Amino acid sequence: LDQPLLPRSTTSLCAGTRKRGRPLGTPSAAYMSTSAAFFPSPLPSPPRSPAPFFSTPPPKGPLLAPPHLSAPSKPLLHHHHHLQPLHSQPTSSELSARSTVHSAPAQDDAALLFLLRQRKTDEAYAAYSRCAHLPGPTCLSRLVAQLSHQGTPSALTRAQAIVRRLRDERQLHRLDANALGLLAVAAAKSGSLLYALSVVRSMLRSGYLPHVKAWSAVVSRLSGAPDDGPAEALRLFASVTRRVRSVSDASLASEARPDTGAFNAVLNACANLGDVRRFAKLFDEMPKFGAAPDVLTYNVVIKLCARAERKDLLVCVLERIIREGLVPCITTLHSLVAAYVGFGDLGTAEKVVRAMREGRADICRILRESQSDEEEAAAVSGSGSSASSSSLVEDEAQQEVDDEEDIHSLLERLAGSKHAGGNSPPLLPKTYVPDSRIYTTLMKGYMKEGRVGDVVRMVGAMRREADPSSHPDHVTYTTVISTLVKAGFMDRARSVLAEMERQGVPANRVTYNVLLKGYCQQLQLDKARELAREMAGKVGIEPNVVSYNILIDGCILVDDCAAALAYFNEMRERGIAPSKVSYTTLMKAFALAGQPKLVQKVFDEMIKDPRVKVDRVAWNMLVEGYCRLGLIEEGKKTVEKMKESGFLSDVSTYGSLANGISLARKPGEALLLWNEVKERCASTPPLKPDEGLLDALADVCVRAAFFKKALEIVACMEENGISPNKTKYKRIYVEMHSKMFTSKHASLARQARRSERKRAAEAFKFWLGMPNSYYGSEWRLEPMDDYGDGAV
Repeated sequence: LDQPLLPRSTTSLCAGTRKRGRPLGTPSAAYMSTSAAFFPSPLPSPPRSPAPFFSTPPPKGPLLAPPHLSAPSKPLLHHHHHLQPLHSQPTSSELSARSTVHSAPAQDDAALLFLLRQRKTDEAYAAYSRCAHLPGPTCLSRLVAQLSHQGTPSALTRAQAIVRRLRDERQLHRLDANALGLLAVAAAKSGSLLYALSVVRSMLRSGYLPHVKAWSAVVSRLSGAPDDGPAEALRLFASVTRRVRSVSDASLASEARPDTGAFNAVLNACANLGDVRRFAKLFDEMPKFGAAPDVLTYNVVIKLCARAERKDLLVCVLERIIREGLVPCITTLHSLVAAYVGFGDLGTAEKVVRAMREGRADICRILRESQSDEEEAAAVSGSGSSASSSSLVEDEAQQEVDDEEDIHSLLERLAGSKHAGGNSPPLLPKTYVPDSRIYTTLMKGYMKEGRVGDVVRMVGAMRREADPSSHPDHVTYTTVISTLVKAGFMDRARSVLAEMERQGVPANRVTYNVLLKGYCQQLQLDKARELAREMAGKVGIEPNVVSYNILIDGCILVDDCAAALAYFNEMRERGIAPSKVSYTTLMKAFALAGQPKLVQKVFDEMIKDPRVKVDRVAWNMLVEGYCRLGLIEEGKKTVEKMKESGFLSDVSTYGSLANGISLARKPGEALLLWNEVKERCASTPPLKPDEGLLDALADVCVRAAFFKKALEIVACMEENGISPNKTKYKRIYVEMHSKMFTSKHASLARQARRSERKRAAEAFKFWLGMPNSYYGSEWRLEPMDDYGDGAV
């Protein structure tokens, strides 16, 4: 029942068929002349069935149905041949009809192939749509390849429709590796990473080896994607390289072997994850595949050092690039400036930019001097505490210290710090002029520190630069607008948009989204809607999912959940796929409105959508929806389901439960929750409770007269640097418990039972600074014998 992409007789290892030197995305006239020419000798192991392809939007019915559960294949010709008697001979008219029937598909394929060779892809797709039968493998492969090469959303949708039809009719083997590889590249470039990943995995399962340019493009896009993107990039790289190693004949896998670009992509994924060990292992594997590190590889090393907070190694990486005879590119210097800006060291970043403007080549010396000055300042400030620093390392943390040292040694080896510092710092092989990207990165550092004036002055200086590459671009102006929006100057931010139009710099969707967010944060929804209409109408920029998420969040800020739902439905009607932020934001709207059933409904829709992945934020929002109404049982059931799905409760989960318990007035549940929080605080990794969680639990315990537990909670607050609200707890105690333990008619047994609670209450009053038994025993004023009876 398995349905490989190729028939078992022809399933083979294919790494692409383009000639060396021609890019993968440029199909030639002989690109797909015959499908058999693309496949060398078959693999010894039988192929497995391919993974189902994802599509955007998803087809009707079950999206992930395996091939053997899909509908039975349809006949290629939609007519029936009637059996003739054995003794009868066909007439001339019958022979003519049969020849006409069998020649029609061949004529259609010839016409379709002619249009494809003329590069009339749209007309060819129209001809394909009119065909009552499936064209041959050559026509289908070339049509999918040329549609993918166009790179437009409509062309990609058409290519996906062809693949979906072939999957439904169990004819995926009609497509060759080149068509599937180009489809994966086009899907990755369009942002459909899940679809692209599914295509490459299906090729691997069916015996194909995709070309390195195809699968490395998917790895490159995944490495910079949010959520699990870098982890998926590492898994895909491992799958391809494992298959390459398993091929006995190296020539068959020559065009699928990872090159330097593929390694750079997967190393970028390691840098984004901060996985130093995996990075070093892959870096050491590069020579085994004949890939040599280039300047882009060391740019990623700079990024890794910045993620590992090793600012001292940045100059070492630059010196290693020069020592190995590589020429740094402008991206190298941009990576250095971005790293120093990320560390908050704007002084060193400004020195680098100033040296570039002056045409100096001694940037390594400048960085060395800046590092020496910083080390001297740190030595002076830390001289008093150096003696006691060694005592901070305890025996139980020695393993963690060893692991940390191992990571730092790997970073030093990658940066080449052992060979640095011996001689005089090397000079750059050439000088560089800072471009708009470097200026913009420095401006972002000013923006983080709230230096609005420096941001505005930087734009003016960029306009006066002689080099056109240093002039402000749309990213620069967007950074200025973000700075003004963050400072609350919406009118000035809107004037920058007009300045962009005067300077001939077109604003993009990101620019408008920043302005939309500013209006929504200042609760100016009318201006936000007006800007959205201008964006879609006058400017011609259609809003994307980020634009709608901003508008939905703005509606939440003004407590208008109906408008939030309207924007969500409008987004879906326009064919824009909601993201997980869209779902969680809408869930937040209904949770704040006190409608947990609608929160549950949106959550169920999110689970059914295969394009998004339910995360901890969505689960927490569902718990919040129930707990805001005090529905503790439903909230606890949701937490159990959350654990079954592989998500541990975090501070937000416990905070929602604590607020729900406080609202429901269930002190017993508060004690159980506090015990669980204590266990999580002592576990590995430890939970770090916040003020909202601990304050809610302490509030419930004080109201319920659980003073011993309340003292434990406030002690935990003080240990975590949180100042307890003594004024609130004192007011609660006076209002609810000031007359406790005042009964004069209680039995001795009852007084004995409540003695422990009384001692806890006295201790809590002592902590609050209220009069208590401790004060009475230690600070009571006794009359002195020296005074007489008339003493006052």
